[in-house]
Amino acid sequence: MNKEFLHNKDGRAIRILAEFLEPEHRFRQFGIDDTIVFFGSARILPRRTALANLKKVKLDPKVKAKDLSKAQHNLEMSHYYEEAVELSRRLSEWNKTQKNQYAICSGGGPGIMEAANKGAYLAKAPSIGLNIHLPFEQHANPYISSHLNFEFHYFFVRKFWFVYTAKAIIMFPGGFGTLDEMMEVLTLVQTERITKKMVVVLYGEEFWSKVLNLDALVETGMISPQDLSLFKVVKTVDEAFAYITKALPRNGGKRKSQPHEPGAKVAGSKKKSAKA
Repeated sequence: MNKEFLHNKDGRAIRILAEFLEPEHRFRQFGIDDTIVFFGSARILPRRTALANLKKVKLDPKVKAKDLSKAQHNLEMSHYYEEAVELSRRLSEWNKTQKNQYAICSGGGPGIMEAANKGAYLAKAPSIGLNIHLPFEQHANPYISSHLNFEFHYFFVRKFWFVYTAKAIIMFPGGFGTLDEMMEVLTLVQTERITKKMVVVLYGEEFWSKVLNLDALVETGMISPQDLSLFKVVKTVDEAFAYITKALPRNGGKRKSQPHEPGAKVAGSKKKSAKA
């Protein structure tokens, strides 16, 4: 319990190890083996919030053109939040009928991450939040199941836990963080460092066609034409839901039942008293 040692550079290896082992312990405790991961921007607002902000800006007699334009843009982008909620809710409802169970998992923050956890919450299903400590933007959203709410310090350990349990990853519109996560996942799949079947979906054809020109990577020989088949670009919730639910059962999840809620008896577990 020497905090001075644990929090200095000599204690870094212990901190990294704790961030690796504690989630593993908790996932095992609550029966989490397979997940559907949502990635996306923390800046995308719920439609109700974006609409209220726009109305507020319009009522300001001193409003600047750039502020009005930003508020209008935020409202236009808010449909992605609502669609992430709906997709997560439908996947969570579908999941209850399946032999193989897949828990919804997000980065735990606001925006698309919140939408993913909210969808599971509306379906009365547990969901995971793998949060990261940042000086701005990131805070735990209120829809994460309390027993599955994590906060990481190290990005690379957090990324490991995103990918290790994932059977499907859904990329909603996002910035540097989402692009970083997307490219790392695609690299691991392309190089076969991920050997399991991985369903990768890019949600929002209009957004991704504007942001990414992957055809140019093929034309210049930087990737192979078959690398474009590592992911599926979709336009709607219906398209995403149909594709994911068709692909997932072929992956072969391990669990036969729903993830455990707090207080539920975990098979094979024995209660141990804590000792210093």
